[in-house]
Amino acid sequence: MSTLTARSPEAAPRRGEGTAPAPRRRGKPRGRLTGWLFVGPFVVVLIAMLVVPIGYALWLSLFRDQLIGGNQFVWFANYVQLFQDTKFWAGFGRVAIFLVVQVPIMLGLALVAALALDSARLWGTGFFRIAVFLPYAVPGVVAALIWGFIYGNQFGLTGAANDALGIDLLQPFSPSWVLTSIGNVVTWEFLGYNMLIFYAALRTVPGELYEAAELDGAGPMRTVFSIKLPALRGPMVIATIFSIIGSFQLFNEPNLLKTLAPNVIGSAFTPNMYAYSLSFSGQQFNYSATVAIVMGVITAVIAYVVQVRGTRQENR
Repeated sequence: MSTLTARSPEAAPRRGEGTAPAPRRRGKPRGRLTGWLFVGPFVVVLIAMLVVPIGYALWLSLFRDQLIGGNQFVWFANYVQLFQDTKFWAGFGRVAIFLVVQVPIMLGLALVAALALDSARLWGTGFFRIAVFLPYAVPGVVAALIWGFIYGNQFGLTGAANDALGIDLLQPFSPSWVLTSIGNVVTWEFLGYNMLIFYAALRTVPGELYEAAELDGAGPMRTVFSIKLPALRGPMVIATIFSIIGSFQLFNEPNLLKTLAPNVIGSAFTPNMYAYSLSFSGQQFNYSATVAIVMGVITAVIAYVVQVRGTRQENR
């Protein structure tokens, strides 16, 4: 007679006991390689066009070409000299004034133009949009030459106006007006670019918000201040950062207009012009690299502060 041996509950194997743990699946090397194939070209361009030039400029700024001994390592002597350079700080003061005055005017006009386009009450919207944006398509060199002809005291529109009035009323290249004249050129060039940024942001606002505002009895101005302007906080921060960078990089317009006003616009009118003059005219590559490094750091710090403050206000 066969007997069945009952297994006690304690002797029964528990779930998971006596079995080998399942091996973890590792990421396939082929998948990682595919990711690097996508990212690789960007990384190569970033290193070649940004990291290497900045590193080389920083390396150059630590050297100085001496009369005796040639190019020698001088640590931070070039930076000490730069902070005592009156030409550099005079040019920096000009671009700082240019930034404080020109950027708000340009962004304000771009904002008004974008709101006018978005209101759907402007006659000839397509023509107006193209007309405002068209100057941005004109190369900066051509734009400076066009306005240089207009500003000329002996020819062009300014000269004709002064001759008609019989007095020298308009003096765009005088020391007190030359920075305003350059600001007018830059505003004419980039007004349409910033308008397009704001207009594109306004087109993404949901139509339900406008319908709700209309049901609540909000008028056009209330809609602008309660719906449209809050929607433009992010694009406004981006446009401001781009404008700050462009202001500190001011070069093309004053450099081309310098031939028409050589006694007013000098080689150190802006920091970029000063660095260019030091490098290509004075053969002072080390000191020119120092100017470039300092201006890059100042620009990055100011742009970062604007970005942080703008992000905080947007998240409130």
